[in-house]
Amino acid sequence: MRIPRGGRRPPPSLHHLLLLLAALCFAALKTAAAAPRTAGGTEEGGGGIASVTGGIMTWATWPPKCAWLPLRTSGKSHSYNLVSKYHKIWKGTKDAISAKDISRKEPVGGVIALKESMKYFDADFFNDSKLREMENGAKEFNVPAFRENRRLVAIKDGGLHDPSVLVFKSSWSWSSKSKVKESEMFDYPQTSMPQRPSNDEDIAFMSIIELGELIRTKKITSRELTDVFLRRLKRYGTVLESVITYTEDLAYKQAKEADDLLEQGKYLGPLHGIPYGLKDIIAVPEYNTTWGSKTFKNQVIDMEAFVYKRLKSAGAVLVAKLVTGSLAYDDIWFGGRTRNPWNIEEFSTGSSAGPTASTSAGLVPFAIGSETAGSITYPAARCGVTALRPSFGTVARTGVMSLSESLDKLGPFCRSAADCAIVLDAIRGADAGDPSSREIALEDPFHVDITKLTVGYLDSAEMEVVKVLSAKGAKLVPFKLNYNVESVQSILNITMDVDMLAHFDNWQREGHDDDYEAQDQWPVELRRARLVPAVDYVQAQRARGRLIREVQESFTVDAFIGNATDWELVCLGNLVGLPIVVVPTGFKSIEHPPKGNTRRRTTVTTGIYAPPDHDHIALALAMAYQSVTDHHKQRPPIDAN
Repeated sequence: MRIPRGGRRPPPSLHHLLLLLAALCFAALKTAAAAPRTAGGTEEGGGGIASVTGGIMTWATWPPKCAWLPLRTSGKSHSYNLVSKYHKIWKGTKDAISAKDISRKEPVGGVIALKESMKYFDADFFNDSKLREMENGAKEFNVPAFRENRRLVAIKDGGLHDPSVLVFKSSWSWSSKSKVKESEMFDYPQTSMPQRPSNDEDIAFMSIIELGELIRTKKITSRELTDVFLRRLKRYGTVLESVITYTEDLAYKQAKEADDLLEQGKYLGPLHGIPYGLKDIIAVPEYNTTWGSKTFKNQVIDMEAFVYKRLKSAGAVLVAKLVTGSLAYDDIWFGGRTRNPWNIEEFSTGSSAGPTASTSAGLVPFAIGSETAGSITYPAARCGVTALRPSFGTVARTGVMSLSESLDKLGPFCRSAADCAIVLDAIRGADAGDPSSREIALEDPFHVDITKLTVGYLDSAEMEVVKVLSAKGAKLVPFKLNYNVESVQSILNITMDVDMLAHFDNWQREGHDDDYEAQDQWPVELRRARLVPAVDYVQAQRARGRLIREVQESFTVDAFIGNATDWELVCLGNLVGLPIVVVPTGFKSIEHPPKGNTRRRTTVTTGIYAPPDHDHIALALAMAYQSVTDHHKQRPPIDAN
């Protein structure tokens, strides 16, 4: 062929184009063959591409991550564009496949990602057409709605504002339309006139009732008590890593007010002038509320939490903000890890670590902690203190960091069950800032006749408690909770994690989970929570409702005794809203003790459970047990080896 004038070559024939294209495809295949195979090959239904080797046509799999798209061809339907990292064009006229067939078989763009992601939601049953519809709907409706709702309520972390209207009520009297009777204050027992001990150690381990009587009779002032406990907090708080903030100025101000009122003849009750500590998820104006997290350690929340206001009105004196595990998860916080006073080499466990350890060690007469899933029961058991997890809704949580609005509860750590009853009486009540809070007309636990009670005991119960209560006149019977819901633990995890993520959505989006103190805790759980579909969250709540009904039907006793830290029972109790009193029942030797004698011990406890709104029964039984035992009066060996 002669070359035309001007050096211009003639246009290539169709034959030459096909040969060129085949060569290009062959080169691409050689490159692809060197890379590892990925999903989407012929075994997955992927296509094939022809290559020419030595004049023989062979077939190979498509290069990975390819998709067919229609190419505009002026109405011709036999030309397609292969979109891949190799940017090849395959053009043929034999056995052509329509664009409609291709788009049905091979999803493209976001649909591929959506199809892959559906398996993590256990919903990989949609065809490509429906997935494309879902993708468009999510872009056009869901995402804009999500962003607007976050703008309205999720800019601030912690759930202190805009509580959910999906309110959980733990009361079992669903069918009752009778009004709640007006709640009356408990009739506290009178104690024999106590004498003021000669040393601070003995003062520090007195009960609230005893300390209150010392103050009422002016044998000690609130200022003097505040001195005693602030000295102990500063001496041992660092050792136990249990204190975040000393509220010294506020304490002396409140102590002076208590002493002045008493001089005027005004006595506010058994908490008048009594020092105490708060878990540092509870807001107090002018003091940091750190939530145990370095992300929030300089945070000041300018509001009085409901529980703080109640204690202030009862005349109690706040001496410290005590350690919470970071964002209320376990005992690790931005300043370290809280320790168990009974065995200083052991950690206290549970996010109410500071309140528990400080009460156990006599650094405060009582403290307020919280539980969503074990943060009262576990540290109380580990540190050997008496504690109450009240019925859900008994104490309003206004001004308190929220994990789960249908699980969170505030409760006291004390020397005894009687002290727990006194504190509960002061802090119980409803508040508009917490729609789940209720005015519960509890009966007076100091006047419950336990001889009229039938008390069950599980296989896990401490038998000493069973024998003591039986000797005191209660009817003790073997007992087992019967329910058919097998997903109790996963229901709690789904509920808690999704609720927590809703309260810390912004925290996660801004990457603060990378700075979290224990990377195997909230960061892992909240990333997983991002993959819980709304429908399955609701299904978990429906299963929870079924569990509640089954437990109610199975609860054929007035209360039961069982292990306080059995994880199944912890999950069940929190999901249903059962109150529990954790009761110290003895000690056993630690594992691998040091050479020579040691006073370190492992505390033994049990739990006394009651139906919702029957906290007085659990408290009455615990008081009956402690009236003839002294396990709760023992002092941990903080200074000993």
